Parts: sequence; structure tokens; C-alpha cells
Amino acid sequence: MKIERAELYELTLPLVEPFIISGGAVTERRSLVVALSDDRGHTGYGESPPFDLPFYSEETLASARDVIARVLLPRVQGRAFESPEAVDDALRENVRGNQFARAGVETAAWDLEANARGLGLAQLVAERLGVAPAGSVVCGVALGIPADRDARTLARRVAEALKRGYRRVKIKVAPGWDSVAVRAARDAMANVDLPLTVDANGAYAWPEHERELRALDDAGLLYIEQPLAPDELVGHAQLAHTLRTPICLDETLRDASHARQVVHLEGPKIWNIKVHRVGGFAEVCRIYRVAQQYGAGLWAGTMPETGIGSQAALAVAALPGFVYPSDLEPSERWYGRNADVIKLTMGKDGRMAVPGQCVARLLDRGRFRAASRAVSP
Repeated sequence: MKIERAELYELTLPLVEPFIISGGAVTERRSLVVALSDDRGHTGYGESPPFDLPFYSEETLASARDVIARVLLPRVQGRAFESPEAVDDALRENVRGNQFARAGVETAAWDLEANARGLGLAQLVAERLGVAPAGSVVCGVALGIPADRDARTLARRVAEALKRGYRRVKIKVAPGWDSVAVRAARDAMANVDLPLTVDANGAYAWPEHERELRALDDAGLLYIEQPLAPDELVGHAQLAHTLRTPICLDETLRDASHARQVVHLEGPKIWNIKVHRVGGFAEVCRIYRVAQQYGAGLWAGTMPETGIGSQAALAVAALPGFVYPSDLEPSERWYGRNADVIKLTMGKDGRMAVPGQCVARLLDRGRFRAASRAVSP
């Protein structure tokens, strides 16, 4: 692929309600969108979705914007590459971390190849791994901490999610909002047989919060997601051998090297893979191969992204190693009706179809122009 033009946009979509996790809250989805165009008229789009403040990762929207515009785009514009993996190599050279920034450019390169070959992203990624993608994926709802911290509010939201057909319920927890949240969710789920999980986003410490974590261990959960801080590889491995409930890793899995360390420590065997958190599709493929050898079960997480970035999550969720319901939800849930730049829908059976087209061919350019502004030509 010969990348003749590289563009950077900022895309803003207001959320229908604040999304609150243990570290902070967001009221709108502000993302960076990279558009790469080749010399044959094809374009590929990728999203970089860090938050404004560094409560989820060290990267922020401002830092990613600077790295993309000043460091990464000049490395690809005007150059020819054999493959998206070669783009990934160029983006990594002398760049430590900055996974969200790199993912914005890297996933755009994959979408560019998919567009040029008339494929969907899921087909292209599965081809690299020598597997066949699924035609649809199972969806789970991710419910944030209610702004009023009222158990009745959470119970109402769980009940509403069940009516929509989701196949798994995940609630955000934190010290002081854990046992009460689980009880509220259980009450709302009394008449259904669906898995319940909790996600702490690294809010707990061991053994300081041993009492709270042991209470969660007694709650009959499918797994406890990211209870400890991201750099607690040893802590998560120890916790996996201490608690009966499986531990799921999220922020800890920064890349394949961290995945290999988890294997060496005989750590948790449930992994949440976020394409943008790990730096793009090439790194997902590396992690996938490690997971397959280790026997880890995978699922796809979201930030959430707009419909652009969600195509990346959909693509990897369709891989056969992704065996748990993924955090893929209809656009309407986050942004209201007809606001997202690519509309995602979920069937009453709690499944979402995997598109056979690339992002560039799914994008509603009118909505994109209305909700975005150019940052760098």
C-alpha cells in the first residue's frame, strides 16, 4: 500500500448519560480518527479513543493527538508498505508505549488494506491467524456506577438491559460500591439464568481490600475483572490462586510481552482484549497466539468507542478464541438514535452481526463531517 495522504480528525459524540467507572466519569465520547488514503483512491479509518484525563491509562486525548500528528503520521505519509504489519513496525520504532495513539494509525492501515481487497476487517484479521470468523457475536452489557450511587438505579438499569436481550451483565464496582451493587444486580436478575461479572478497573489492593474481594468471591460471579492495579502482574497471579472465582485481566494486558509474563506466572486465564489499548490488530494477533497456547479464554472490551472503533472490537470478537460475551452494544445505548457515525444494532437474541465490509464503506460521511473537525492535514 502506498499511503499518499494521512489525515487526523477529532470526533465528538455526546453520551445519553454519564459513564462512571472507579477512576472517573465521561459525558461525551471524544476520539481521534485517522484517515489514510492510498494512490488508488482507497481510504481506511482508525480510531484512537483514550479519555481526556489519565484515570484509565497514562495516555490522554491530548497526548495521543500530539504523538499522532507530530510523530506517527509523518512516518507513514508518502511511504509504501508491504502490509499493515509493516506499518505497525514503523510506528513502534523508538516509540515506547503510546498504544492508543499507535492504534489509531495502525487500525486505519488494516482498514485501508481491507478496503483495497474488498474485505471486512474480521475477514482480514482471521485470515492472518488462519481461522474463520463468526458471522455474529454475543453481546454483554457494561453498566457504570450510578451517579446517585443508589442500588435501585442500578437494579432498574439491569432490568432494562435484560429486556433488550443482552447475554451477560457486567457492573462496575469499587471499594464501597461492590456488595450492594452485586445484590442489586442479583435481585434484578432473579428470574433469568445469565452470567454476572464485575469490573473494578484496578480499584482494589491486596491484602488491604481482602474482605471486600472475598465477599465478591462468594457472589457466584463468572469472573472478577481487573481487581488490582494494571502493573500488579504478580498480585493478579497470586489472587487467581487465592480466590475461587476466576480473575479476568484487562488493563494489565498491555501487549504480548505482558501476556507471556502472565503465562510464566501461571496467572489468570480469562483475558479482555481491547484492540486500541494494546496498540492495534498486529498486537492482538500476537496476544491471540499466546492465549491459544496457554488455553486462555478471550473476549473483546470497549472504551466504549464510536462506531468506527467498535468495528475493530467486532472484528476480533468474531475470532474463535473469543469465547465469552463481548462488550459490544448498540449505538443507541451510548449515543441515542441516529447519532453514531456507523450504527451498531443488536438482535433480540443478544447477538450482533459482523460486517463483511470495511469501516470506510460503512461510514456515514454526513454524520462524520457534522460531528468532527480536522486536526491535521
